[in-house]
Formats: sequence, C-alpha cells, structure tokens
Amino acid sequence: MATFGALSVVPPLVAIIAAVVTRRAIPGLFIGAWVGGIIYTGGHGLGITFHWIIESVATTFHVSLLLFIFLLGAGIGFMWKLGGSLAVRDYAAARLQNRRQAGIVAWLLGLAVFFNDYANTAIVGTAMQDVTDSLGISREKLSYIVDSTSAPVATFMFSDWIAFQLSMIREGYKAAGITETAPSAFVVFLQSIPFNFYCLLAIVMVGIIVISGRDFGEMKAAEERTLSTGEVMWPDAQPMQSVEGDLGEPRTSKPMLRVFIAPIVMLVALTLVGVYWTGRSGGDLVGILGSANWALSLVWGGAGMVATAAYYGLRHEILTFDETVTTFVDGMKIMMTAGTILVLAWTIGTVTTELGTGDYVTQLAGDFVSPALLLVVIAVTAAFISFTTGTSWGTMAVLTPIAVPLGVNVVGMSVLGPVIGAVFSGAIFGDHCSPISDTTVLSSTFTGADHIDHVRTQIYYAVTVFLVAAVLYLAWGFLAITPYILLPLGVLALVALVYGLSSLDFSIGVAQRGE
Repeated sequence: MATFGALSVVPPLVAIIAAVVTRRAIPGLFIGAWVGGIIYTGGHGLGITFHWIIESVATTFHVSLLLFIFLLGAGIGFMWKLGGSLAVRDYAAARLQNRRQAGIVAWLLGLAVFFNDYANTAIVGTAMQDVTDSLGISREKLSYIVDSTSAPVATFMFSDWIAFQLSMIREGYKAAGITETAPSAFVVFLQSIPFNFYCLLAIVMVGIIVISGRDFGEMKAAEERTLSTGEVMWPDAQPMQSVEGDLGEPRTSKPMLRVFIAPIVMLVALTLVGVYWTGRSGGDLVGILGSANWALSLVWGGAGMVATAAYYGLRHEILTFDETVTTFVDGMKIMMTAGTILVLAWTIGTVTTELGTGDYVTQLAGDFVSPALLLVVIAVTAAFISFTTGTSWGTMAVLTPIAVPLGVNVVGMSVLGPVIGAVFSGAIFGDHCSPISDTTVLSSTFTGADHIDHVRTQIYYAVTVFLVAAVLYLAWGFLAITPYILLPLGVLALVALVYGLSSLDFSIGVAQRGE
C-alpha cells in the first residue's frame, strides 16, 4: 500500500468541514470520499470513489447491518402507525411530572437497551421523543442522552461490541508476538473496563446533567429556547427525519402499550437466540460471544420485531393487509437517509484505510510516548483517528495492533488492560464528536434532531468528559494511582465542572439564532 503521509488526513477533514458548512452529512461524506479518490489516483477520483462505495457495502457484515436498519425502520413504522409510540407517550405523561423525571427515564432506558448501539438509538429515541417534546426538553438534549448511552453502554455489556473488542485484543497479541504468553483476551477485556475512563464518565455525565438540570455551552441555549418558546428545535433546523411526516397519523384512537413493548421484546429475544445459535460452537459464554454472528442475529431480531408488530395490526384490525404492506415499505423508507449515510461513512473508512490515515497519525503519536504519557497519548491518538474517520470500530481495528506492542515495549505485559481501555476510550470519544460518525447520525435520525445541532451541542459535554479522562490517565501514569480511586475523583470533577460551567455563557449569540 502506498504511503500518502499528511495527505491521508485531508479527505476525512474535508468531509467534516463540508458536513458542517452544508449542514448535511451526505454531501460532506461524498466530497470527502471524492477528494480521497483524487489523492489516491493522482487526479481521477470519481471512478475509484464509486468503486470504494461498492466495496464498502460488499461485505456480509455491512449488508446484514443495512438489512437490520431497514427492518428496524419498518418495525418503528408499524409501532407508530399502530399507536405504540402514542401509548408510551400517554403512559409516561401520566407518570412523569417534569423534565428531570423524563431525562432520568431516558437515561435509564439507554442503560437498559445494551445489546446493540444501533438498536439502542432507535428504541430510546423513538420511545422518548414525544415524551420529551411534551415536557419541554429540546431535541438536542434527547439526542445527547441517546448518543451517550449507546456505544458507551454497549462497550461494556453483553453485546456485539464485546465480540469485536475481544477479536481486536487478539489481533494486538499477534502484532506483539505474545499470543502464547499473554492472559486470555477476556481477562484483559475485564481489566480494561476500569481504564475506559471516557465511556464510564460519559454515562455518569448524562446522569449529572439530567439530575442537576444544569447545562452549558450551546446545549444551554437550546434548552433555554425550548423552555421560553416551547420550540424543541431552532427555526432553521433541518431534522434528520419526522416520523409523523413520513408515516402520517396513527390509525387508532386507543393506542395499546403492548404494541410498543411486544415487538421490542421479540427483537431482543430473537437477537439473543441468534447469538446463541450462531455462536454455540464456541462452548462457554466467552466462546459463544466471540463466535456468534451478531449482524445476522440482529437481522433475525429485526424480522421478529416486524412480524410481531404486523400481527398486532392485522389481529386487531387496525390495518388491512394492503395497509400493512404499505406501512412496511414506508417504514423502510424512513431509513433511507440513515442507510445512505452509513454506506458513505463506511466508504470514508475505506478511504482512510487505503491512504493509511491511521498508521500516519499513530506514527506521529509514537514520537511522544513515555511510560507516564503512554495512556494519554494512546487515547488522544484514538480520538483523533476516530474523529477524522467517523468510526470507533475502525479506529480500534487500526490502533489496537499498534498500541498493544507499543505498550508491551514501553512498560510490559502488566499494561495490557490499561492500554486497551485507553484505545476504547479515545475511539468512542472521537466518534461522539464526529459529524460523520454512524452512531452520531443515527442518534440525530431517531430523535428527529438537526444533525449538526446535535454535534455542536454534544461536543461541549464530550470534550469536558474527555479532558477529565485525560487528567486521570496522567495521574495514573505519573502517580500510579489505582483507577478505583481515580474514577470517583473524576465523577466529583464532572459535578464541579457542570455546576461551574453552567453559570457561564459559552454560547454568545446562539440564543438569537433564527430571529
């Protein structure tokens, strides 16, 4: 593979800038891929760009995820048309009295839907959108809650993330030549959890924000707008989707809560059955997680979700057969934008792989590594790669085989858990800040928020959490303080920062936006 040096960073940066300037992710991603094609070919970029787009889709894993996304859209379409979303809103409205309670419920629901970050954003965003609208919470705030309880939760829990992360640890072992002497990948994964400072603190940060009721930065302006005007978005906002606009009014005046709950239960149940069935050759739990075909299992779950919802529609004569087919198609249509962005986001990942973006950034970071700075350098490098490529998994794939040998050479085998935790931590932080990230896009999609507004408001909180995480990494490196002491100190620091920053105004002029 040719080496493109600093030029390898240009395409993802162009994609990010174009997405922000145009306030549209699709043109930005395509322009970034096209610029990458020009750099790669020396001037004839369009042909290779379309080749990369096709190549990014032509994997079983990506095709399965796209199919799952469209099935998820169809399931959401049925739940909306059958009144399931209205039932959730009515149920919550009768029990939730204020914004704090709604925020806490959204946070806890995000913790509960742990098995896949895509499903998390879809379920929590769809379930809570009407509730938070009615109680005066901005779409930007709901998007933040959804985004910060999807990947950060999935990275620790019983999910497809664990299988992928275990495989990355094994790749790191191979690169370091320690396959025979290193502890099991699952043991190192468990050791990495206390060092995944960003994800742990990001989850806590959501709780601090919703419980305290305090905001800062552009989120503060967004919340003040909603409180003062009742408008959940800015006047010039361009929401990723409007379920009501795309699907029309629900077809029943007596919505049933089970129409929402039963399809989701079927989604979870069939997904877990699929995980067991496709991974049963692995033997024990760890082996099953590592061997399972998570993407296929999600497709099974998505199909079960659709079938269950369609059954309720036909069984209770809410929809005719023709209306059922129409709802199925219309539901998939609402995922067209998300599907297109996912394909282009994967394409940018292909571009950065072909140009060697990850290797270039990692080599630069290697010049600054010392034992004390090891974790913070790895985390910052992972953050930059993830931000510019828009993929935390891609960052883990690029960086883990480099970070593990680096850590072993600089410190020794005892640093494996901390190194892995720093990689995961930085990768998810960069993903949270990137407007070309798939999970960031889906968070905007399922909450019906303006994508760029979601990125702009969330970045204040994400950066705050990462800065605290970076200080903790430095404290571990220089003072050798255990993470079990550092994490509580990090939580206290976040509480102090939220209360301190919320009294300041970092969004001068934003409150007048759209006037």
